Amino acid sequence: MAAETLRIGSKRFTESYILAEVLAQKAATALAEPPQVRQGLGNTAIVYEALRSGAIDLYVEYTGTIALEILKGQPQMSRQDMQSALAALGLGLGPAMGFNDGYALAMREAKAQRLGIQTLSDLARHPGLKLGLSNEFIGRADGWNGLSERYGLKQKPTGLDHGLAYDAIAAGQIDVMDIYTTDAKIDHLGLRVLRDNLGFFPRYDAVVLYRLDVAQRFPKAWAAITELEGRIDEPAMIAMNARAELNSVAFDVIAKDFLASARAGPSAAAGTGAAAQERGFADKLFGPDLVRLARQHLLLVVASVGLATLIALPLGIAVFRMPRVRALVLGLTGLLQTIPSLAMLAILIWLLRSIGTVPALVALTLYALLPIMRNTVTGLAEVPNGLRDAGTALGMTRSQSLRLVQLPLALPTLVAGVRTATTIAIGTATIAAFIGAGGFGERIVTGLALNDTQLLLAGALPAAVLALLSEALFEAVEWWMRRRSGRTD
Repeated sequence: MAAETLRIGSKRFTESYILAEVLAQKAATALAEPPQVRQGLGNTAIVYEALRSGAIDLYVEYTGTIALEILKGQPQMSRQDMQSALAALGLGLGPAMGFNDGYALAMREAKAQRLGIQTLSDLARHPGLKLGLSNEFIGRADGWNGLSERYGLKQKPTGLDHGLAYDAIAAGQIDVMDIYTTDAKIDHLGLRVLRDNLGFFPRYDAVVLYRLDVAQRFPKAWAAITELEGRIDEPAMIAMNARAELNSVAFDVIAKDFLASARAGPSAAAGTGAAAQERGFADKLFGPDLVRLARQHLLLVVASVGLATLIALPLGIAVFRMPRVRALVLGLTGLLQTIPSLAMLAILIWLLRSIGTVPALVALTLYALLPIMRNTVTGLAEVPNGLRDAGTALGMTRSQSLRLVQLPLALPTLVAGVRTATTIAIGTATIAAFIGAGGFGERIVTGLALNDTQLLLAGALPAAVLALLSEALFEAVEWWMRRRSGRTD
């Protein structure tokens, strides 16, 4: 009987990636089969749903987030109260890592000094300042709405990806951003962290949030994980974040260095040789994950377009002669195209109670339906009535006429629909990485978290190459079809 696999998740920011690797490598010392690490699953709602549904077994969460976002409790909620409330959900609080990573607002030191801003109360006196805040922070109970009410802040924030906000504030495009207090770029960019003088933010102690059956299913691995209790303090976490964000050291290398340190204590995480392990663009582009990501991306595209063809082709044929039904079906498939990709994935996660390949595959299939169905209907409509009548005059049944006359003549248009669907699927499949489905989007998601342009390109370029190869393949198919039909244009 195959050994069960421990599945560890992470959110989509640097620290969470690193801590997932630390947990995985620590647990691996007590497991026959290495844990599966599902990195960059998204915001709290997605990762928590993955834990609830059993798609992952544990991940690192923060006590303030658990109290306010997950349990909808109060900021001062005790650990014991959290344990009781989580137990009713089949979840538990594991070891605390040893550091607090709180929310805060920050601005450029020079501007803060010029305006005399040191606290969040001072910020309220400058309503003209431009705020660029992460979308999650804007929507959280312990985020912008509560903060602005507590301090009387009148600014209207713009939603920005957390990693991109650092570029924006460095370039002067925004004045204030939300930060995690263990972010490495705070000191690197010379930002002033504004003091929470009214005590709005709770503590955000990093803890392992896990399914209660983990301790029974993986007793040795869980015992190994509990040894991490209190082993990482804030300077150590900042140092690890800096190696990832400033030196482009891989997450697994950072985790390995931390665990291999002779001291294995709070200050051990900084490691050595960061500069020697920096990766250039070629290393990122042709890294050891290239084949795996290409396989995952190609599988998502081929499977989704194949399923869409199996659904849309017969459905298009069935509704072709029924104008009202045809208009309704095409309208519904067109409506699916208007749903934003991330919204579609979030809806499917909720419906399917799953993350990863299944909801991604369903989403890509739904997006591929319209071009295939529309071209099926268009191709059949383009068949001259005279040829249909000729088939009938020769004694063909309706099905024979469809199979032997109409579909062969409509085939170029049908293939063009599949071609369009494939192009859409290749591009949209990069979004699937936000829910742990892999593919080249995995590099893009990580690049966004690290604000690493090279890693973004290392994900975008292979996807673009795959799109070009698919275009070349369909060009070859269409050339063969023209040659077979005797056309040379």
